[in-house]
Amino acid sequence: MSESALERRVAELVEPMLTGMGYELVRVRMSAGGGRTLQIMAERADRSSMTVDDCADISRAVSALIDVEDPITGAYDLEVSSPGIDRPLVRPRDFERFAGYEAKIETRAPVDGRRRFRGRLLGLADERVRIRLADGSGEVALAVDMIEKAKLVVTDDLIAGDLHAAEAG
Repeated sequence: MSESALERRVAELVEPMLTGMGYELVRVRMSAGGGRTLQIMAERADRSSMTVDDCADISRAVSALIDVEDPITGAYDLEVSSPGIDRPLVRPRDFERFAGYEAKIETRAPVDGRRRFRGRLLGLADERVRIRLADGSGEVALAVDMIEKAKLVVTDDLIAGDLHAAEAG
């Protein structure tokens, strides 16, 4: 099983459980290098701040489920974390949710001669992420399935928005 297939299988197993616990799965990643690490990134469904206790609760539940289902062969370490302020953008709805904020996006293949884009997210339309480029060269629409990785950029706007969300939550 390839790592991406393994990540999908783990996500299929843990997502319903996390939903029942009041969390949303953000990302599953299996990394190698100095030992394999299974990273589960989650956030509270009510958007309030994650705590160490939340991560511990998720870790215990995921560990028990993975032990029973046994989708991973060999040794690995389990790491549970929140997405943080410079969170990865992995689901199409993330690009809609964080419209108005600055992001870095890297594509699998060149689009208009480049693979790296930075600018203000304008949302999602027709399965394409719209972004106003920070260099002032206009806007671009990137197909969701062409995006290799994306994350928010820490800016004053993002910090202010995060503080406002924390105060509201």
